[in-house]
Amino acid sequence: MKKWIFLAGALASATLLTRPVSAEPVVWAIQAEQFEYRVGEGTDIYAWDAGAFVGKDELRFVWRSEAEYAVDTDDFETLENQFRLQTPISDFFDAVAGIRFDTPQGSDRIYGVLGIHGLAPQWFEVDLDLFLSEYPTLRFEVEYEALITNRLILTPSFEIDVPLSDDREIGQGGFGPTVEIGARLSYDLIDRAVSPYIGVHWERSFGETAALARAEGEEASSVYIVAGLRLMF
Repeated sequence: MKKWIFLAGALASATLLTRPVSAEPVVWAIQAEQFEYRVGEGTDIYAWDAGAFVGKDELRFVWRSEAEYAVDTDDFETLENQFRLQTPISDFFDAVAGIRFDTPQGSDRIYGVLGIHGLAPQWFEVDLDLFLSEYPTLRFEVEYEALITNRLILTPSFEIDVPLSDDREIGQGGFGPTVEIGARLSYDLIDRAVSPYIGVHWERSFGETAALARAEGEEASSVYIVAGLRLMF
């Protein structure tokens, strides 16, 4: 595991050292794509997908955090933080390298991160990440903002996580993917800075991952009604 984390860190450091020095000003931003409460048939969940960056166009330091906190059990089902360097590789895509820490209730995990993020044709926002450790995983995310009016926005999203090996301690079976599909309807109250939304969120595990969930007495799929805020500063 350590060699993969070292590799991701070395690539991030090499990127930092080889970028040319620029007089361009440093910029920063904080954003929460999702900050929401999910109501389902099982336990209700607080969830967020948030992050921040600081740097210049040619090189940025990025923090990203994702979590799901179960109300009934009073602990985190997932808690993930990533610390990455991000640099452009084309007009619409950036390469990223860094470290991911998973620290939910239970077993912790550390991964090296290598990925490509950007805008595909028709303005689909796509992320492709490879998480490197003795339990590697692959994640693909796509999101699209459909403007109904200048302030009313429908945002469908799709995410698939594919474990590339068994990690039974955290309930992942090799090549048993977990899929998340959502749709959120938001209204921009203050430009794009504060946008309340409502929506629906569906999760489904397949293959060995689903079998491990059922063996623990859990459902392989869940549907939630969500309400939350999207924030940008």
